[in-house]
Amino acid sequence: MDVDLRKLRYFVAVAQASSMRAAAEQLFIAQPVLTRQLRALEQELGVRLLDRSHLGTTLTPAGEQVFEDALPLLRAADALARRAARTDTDRRLFTIAFMPGLVVTAMAVRFSDVHPAWDTDVVRTSFTDQVTVLHDGTADVGFVRYPFDETGLAVTPLAEEPRMVALRRDHPLASLDRIDVRDLEDEPLLDSPDLVPDWAGDFLPTGRPGVTTRSMEEKLEHVVARRGIAIVGTSIAGLYPRPEVVYRNLDGVLAARVGLASAIHRTAPEIADFRRIALDLAVPTLGESFRAWRGGAPGVR
Repeated sequence: MDVDLRKLRYFVAVAQASSMRAAAEQLFIAQPVLTRQLRALEQELGVRLLDRSHLGTTLTPAGEQVFEDALPLLRAADALARRAARTDTDRRLFTIAFMPGLVVTAMAVRFSDVHPAWDTDVVRTSFTDQVTVLHDGTADVGFVRYPFDETGLAVTPLAEEPRMVALRRDHPLASLDRIDVRDLEDEPLLDSPDLVPDWAGDFLPTGRPGVTTRSMEEKLEHVVARRGIAIVGTSIAGLYPRPEVVYRNLDGVLAARVGLASAIHRTAPEIADFRRIALDLAVPTLGESFRAWRGGAPGVR
């Protein structure tokens, strides 16, 4: 049986919106059309996917399973279309994603030297999309900062660097050269604590109105406004100087880690070549603060 990707997209839209009407509006189709398509999908699969009531639309157990399986399937289909479009020229394009603070120029140049028939491009990512660009085909490889969801990825650990804390210049601890993370336990953190191993202090949710941060620049604005502190890698601190902000060495937390990732089903020789280049050049090119790290978590390659 062939699964219709269009019907799957309709189903995912309903599952995410928990509303037939809202999903129909997002998809720019009439609600009766959406209803017919979903019923057709249920008939094709032989299971009921949705429960509909006056309270809204919810997933059945079968619907929850189909929703879980549909997301990577649709991402793979989108990635296929993107890669096909990128290769419909005389020259191939190899796209490298990177997180803030990571300098990847030397590795991109080395790849171009090894593969003169290829063009290289780079795309800057954040914690919210560093994995997404690999799954949806926007990038071939990505320099990623831990932690992240490694599901469906081939990951090579590359390097690690010490962490620092960004404080407003007049903060009571700003006069110290080194700060223990336990001394910050009463400080609001302008990040998810999941991003800072061993953090056990106060937590200011980034979703609270007025403190949502989408970039390092915005985060530093909140530091200056006394809304919290930021914990960053040393390379980040060097790239974002601010007269109102000081960066201090931080003890008691694990080092920030960087790896190279690609979609696990991508086995092109060019990706393997770039992985070797990254292993060779990562430490000397990412920055002086980085040191080699070859940790071996499950599934790491």
